[in-house]
Amino acid sequence: MKKQFAGITFLFLSLGSFAQDLTSKKGEPILPEKGDWSIGIDATPFLNYIGNFFGTPNKAPTFNWLSTNNTIVGKYFFDGQTALRAGVRIGANSNTVRFNTEDRVAALTPGTYPAATAQKENRWISSSSAFGLSAGIEKRKGKTRLQGLYGGEIGFYVSSSKDKFSYGNKLIAPGSGVTAIIVDSIGDNIPGAFNINKNPPVENTDLNGGRITERKNGTQFSFGLRGFIGVEYFIIPKISIGGEFGMGLGFTTVGKSSVTYETSGTTTFGSSIATTQVSSPKSGSFSLDTDNKNSVWGPSGVIRLNFYF
Repeated sequence: MKKQFAGITFLFLSLGSFAQDLTSKKGEPILPEKGDWSIGIDATPFLNYIGNFFGTPNKAPTFNWLSTNNTIVGKYFFDGQTALRAGVRIGANSNTVRFNTEDRVAALTPGTYPAATAQKENRWISSSSAFGLSAGIEKRKGKTRLQGLYGGEIGFYVSSSKDKFSYGNKLIAPGSGVTAIIVDSIGDNIPGAFNINKNPPVENTDLNGGRITERKNGTQFSFGLRGFIGVEYFIIPKISIGGEFGMGLGFTTVGKSSVTYETSGTTTFGSSIATTQVSSPKSGSFSLDTDNKNSVWGPSGVIRLNFYF
């Protein structure tokens, strides 16, 4: 936060050196005109970079592209005071974590010391996707480099995620000729995955515990209407930095989620491995608040760097 404040302070001190002429020395117009397009991106990484110059001594500045607002905003100007604006966010992520554990079948007949313990691999694949879209009208006020802006827009956002788990040690059913291997809260556990439950809500099984093979989180859908107000300052022709704040109505629903367990417990049909799916109901919410509720708009307060062409 201190680095961002230092970056903003440095930037606005620099802005003070610019005159209020609305054309450059080459005669280029400073402000947007009819037919212009623009792209706006989150300015936080740039401000952090500038702020790092005022941070820890002897530490090289770093450029961090990870920010809280992942939405790109575009505009088309019908005239110098009115623009159609749209925002889009598209995201897809997949992450794989591998974790070695003891081969429990081999451990039943251990080798001669100092033979190494045989290993198997547990795997956790976590994936998610997101898509958001917004559209609205922006109005402008001001005849200098400093421009006020306001307007309204509508948008929606949808996201989903799931986890899949595979285990090197299989759960062996009793009576198969090999000693049964039950769920192990240490050997089956993948750090950070929360994939083991020693007393899962799995029907018709004993309390040997369960391990998750698949976890599907409910799809989230958000819809909202918002009003916004903000300012922009044009640093050089057709490049500005601006701040914006929004507030509006938001409605969110979260679909049905499910968790599939695997357990070596005793079922009502005898000794076997039980695989059972447990579901959670849908949910929803409604809000009248700052527009953080709809991720296509990012935070309620945001600083953007804008390019016009």
